[in-house]
Amino acid sequence: MPYQTLADTVLLLHFGVVLFVLLGLPAIIIGNKVGWSWVNGFGVRLAHLLAIVVVALQAWLEQYCPLTILESWLRRQGGQSVYASSFIEHWVQRVLYYEAPLWVFATIYTGFGLLVVWAWWRYPPQVSK
Repeated sequence: MPYQTLADTVLLLHFGVVLFVLLGLPAIIIGNKVGWSWVNGFGVRLAHLLAIVVVALQAWLEQYCPLTILESWLRRQGGQSVYASSFIEHWVQRVLYYEAPLWVFATIYTGFGLLVVWAWWRYPPQVSK
């Protein structure tokens, strides 16, 4: 497989992780209101909590996501240009034309993480028997 295809695959995986983190919280809240039992599965909830904790921690430590690093490496190997900033900064800038220091994103991730913790408390996960 050429490097560009591998880089695009990593980008799609990264996009899926972002969607999982962002859409997981509303899915938990809405799912509990409409009776979706899967949203309280312990594995789903633990994966969601760990994902946002890792994202927030990376931002506070000013570290790029390993998926961003891998994608950039693959693009360089294939002779493509890479992001000048993190994955999230790059796409947020493209969509919203907004630029902010990394600490702003870290604060947003932390706030979102606190909402995920609140959802964990408000709608506790269920351990399968």
